[in-house]
Amino acid sequence: MGFLARWRIHKKVTANNQVEVSEKDGVRRMHFGTETVQSAMRVADPFALEVSYTRSMMAFLLFHQQAHDFLMVGLGGGSTVKWVQRNLPMARTTAVEINPEVIRIARAYFYVPADDDRLRIVTGDGAEYLQQNTSRYDVIMVDGYDEFSQAATLSTPEFYANCRAALKTQGVLVINLWGSDPRFQEFAESIGNAFNGLYLCLPAEQRGNIIVLAFERSPNMPKWDDLRSIGRRLEAQFGLEFVRFVEGLRSLNLHNDKRLLV
Repeated sequence: MGFLARWRIHKKVTANNQVEVSEKDGVRRMHFGTETVQSAMRVADPFALEVSYTRSMMAFLLFHQQAHDFLMVGLGGGSTVKWVQRNLPMARTTAVEINPEVIRIARAYFYVPADDDRLRIVTGDGAEYLQQNTSRYDVIMVDGYDEFSQAATLSTPEFYANCRAALKTQGVLVINLWGSDPRFQEFAESIGNAFNGLYLCLPAEQRGNIIVLAFERSPNMPKWDDLRSIGRRLEAQFGLEFVRFVEGLRSLNLHNDKRLLV
């Protein structure tokens, strides 16, 4: 008996996809037809970021603490949506999810709230949404995977260019990538081309995930001492490992002893 058969609490099969929910040891997980975990939530603390890469996606706060307008491409179990709504009270979020069953399950099993004046969830293709977009955002977060890989439409040069066009001045694009993906370097170079080289890679604590932060404008080569000071303040405020994020940026990006060179 496989993991999902043993711990499954919900299964929905449609013509084009399969979405399942399992629960074990107090953690509820979303799957797309395989044992690969697409999203996870600790039932006793549903607004926390259970999976380490979702915590790493919040590293944008090291560079932009005044973000208000968010676009999230890919909903999953809604971990990042819920965290932003709970912890950033000035935030206004639009989330775009191509699979209506994912939206239904996120609300039924993962406590994603109903739409209101601060949250709007749209059923649609994130790439098409950005192509037709006329709004501007402080932060765009992209986490769009099927059971095997990142959605192809969310990793093209055109998509990255549309992301940059949709950012406000000082805006940040945040993308979850798999470092083991054979096309990772291609994706990183495409992001770099779209953003004139203004991007950083942050390895998540969860092995294999790499978070890419791309900037509409240069963050002006911040000093390590300043980043650590911001990290300590954010860590005290939000309880996430921001100081570790600062140190993680040293491992994959150009820098010297004084500054991060971006």
